[in-house]
Amino acid sequence: MKISGYQLFWLIFSMEFGMTALFTISTPVFLAKQDAWISMIIATLICLFTTFIAVKLSLLYPEQTFIQYTQTILGKWLGKIILLPYFVMWISVTGIILREYADFVYLALFSSTPLWIVILIMLGAIVYVTYSGGLRSISRSAEIIGPISALGCIVILLFSFKDWDWYNLLPVYANSGVIPIVKASFTPASFLSESFMVVMLIAFMTKPKRAMISSLLGVAAASIAVLAMVLVVILVFGPHLSAKFIYPLYSAMSYISVMDFIQNVDVLAVLLWIVGIFIKLSLYVFITSYGTAQLFHMKKWQHAIWWIAPIVFVISLLPRNTNDSMHYAKFWLAVIFPINLIGMPLLLWFIGIIRKKSTLR
Repeated sequence: MKISGYQLFWLIFSMEFGMTALFTISTPVFLAKQDAWISMIIATLICLFTTFIAVKLSLLYPEQTFIQYTQTILGKWLGKIILLPYFVMWISVTGIILREYADFVYLALFSSTPLWIVILIMLGAIVYVTYSGGLRSISRSAEIIGPISALGCIVILLFSFKDWDWYNLLPVYANSGVIPIVKASFTPASFLSESFMVVMLIAFMTKPKRAMISSLLGVAAASIAVLAMVLVVILVFGPHLSAKFIYPLYSAMSYISVMDFIQNVDVLAVLLWIVGIFIKLSLYVFITSYGTAQLFHMKKWQHAIWWIAPIVFVISLLPRNTNDSMHYAKFWLAVIFPINLIGMPLLLWFIGIIRKKSTLR
């Protein structure tokens, strides 16, 4: 299983854009109002930093995955202890994302279908593509899905243009201030920083040296696309109404009508988001299964999928409603984001550099 820098770019773009645009816009708008676009720029800078650290860490040992070089840097037993929170994070977030996807699809398309069936269909597709082709199949899917998602973003901009009210962006900064704007950036930054999963992907690249440029460009492209969607929502609805929607971008797409001929654009948007979430979930199932096989020295990594998939399915059924899923999102923002995605990679990078220098002496 080998991937190119081009494939890594589309993997990151596909998994970052759809879900971030769908689930994170209302919070920045609520906190920063019409200045949410400034918050998105700050979120982009934060994510570029976290991605840079993740790639630099992986390039210390480009032929090893995160599971392997964590034990190389910290030692066998301490490395395994450090890895446990990451496995809990990967499995739990896969289940929660699957549930959030199902809640959205249930609300938007299949309100008469039992929720567990919506979950099972997506999980079945994820298991199939991961088991049959692994990272190669997922990356090839991203090569198709990514450009289509980018084109969909452009179409949304064009179709919504006639409904834009530029006065919705005024006044700039005066009604918000520094603290609300910065605070509003943390939620989208925590979603975009899921690009951390490159620590499990660089070992599969044909040219690991291209990982940095591909990863940063993928994050930047996804962030710019999300920024554009934030602007669309504010320009169409204004900050006060946008903050009240659960899925403001979906509501904006439902609002679009071009000459009473082009309508129901929201269906197209839903499909784009679904395939983006499919890429993200497939990547999570792959890195969790492959990492589990490496940690426990399993001969065939695909066998781990049959353990991971049922656990993910059960976790997806645990939230009673959207509020329960939001509790996990708050925990992700308050604990997982600063520790697992920023603090620990930084620490590992520093220790790894010191070990490398001491080895060379």
